[in-house]
Amino acid sequence: MKARLLLNQRQQVRAAAFVSLRVWAVPAAVRGSAHGYKYSLAFVVSGVCVLRFDNEAGKGDHKHVGATEAPYRFTIAEQLLTDFWREVDLWKPD
Repeated sequence: MKARLLLNQRQQVRAAAFVSLRVWAVPAAVRGSAHGYKYSLAFVVSGVCVLRFDNEAGKGDHKHVGATEAPYRFTIAEQLLTDFWREVDLWKPD
């Protein structure tokens, strides 16, 4: 089985801001993760990615808030999207 694209959306959320949502079902967990998804969820403001949730191979599940990277505890895909949108809603420029 190949990776299967489940979600591929770009949504304008503010005048100068958009989100990019990409989620794949994968046949084997990405190295560092313990589930069958590969994902990249990004919030871009004025051309700068200010928030990103992803599971890059070797790093596992984590998020970037500005220049800070922190682990993210993945439970289910629906919760991942909820957590991402919550942080987008709470984001305030410095």
